[in-house]
Amino acid sequence: MKILLAVDGSPYTRKMLAYLTTHLELFAGGSQYTLLTVQLPLPPRARAAVGKDAADVYYAEESARVLDPAHKFLLRHGIDARRLSRVGNAGEQIAKTADSGGYGLIIMGSRGQGALGSLVMGSVATSVLARCQTPVLLVR
Repeated sequence: MKILLAVDGSPYTRKMLAYLTTHLELFAGGSQYTLLTVQLPLPPRARAAVGKDAADVYYAEESARVLDPAHKFLLRHGIDARRLSRVGNAGEQIAKTADSGGYGLIIMGSRGQGALGSLVMGSVATSVLARCQTPVLLVR
């Protein structure tokens, strides 16, 4: 099974990765894992001021700052995950990547702020659940 691991470098991501590595028996042997991080786009004026090349370097550096530690953690547990990064709305990009990539499961961490918190502040997890057809495992 292809499993998409949505990561953002937060403590919730670390909890999700710890859960994954301690419960590998729950996931079919031989699963293929992909780490995905999504960077918010720079405001158009800022992107125009710094230029496309500088913006692309910024996105690459920010993505590496999130993906590299997660990848190293998984390697220590025998999982060599593929790494992907996207730029845009996190919920939208995670759902789009999962659906278009043929993933069988998305695993992501969640703050668990409840309905009122999600309503006021928004939630990437809520956005993913609303947008994609792929099953989602939320780890709190």
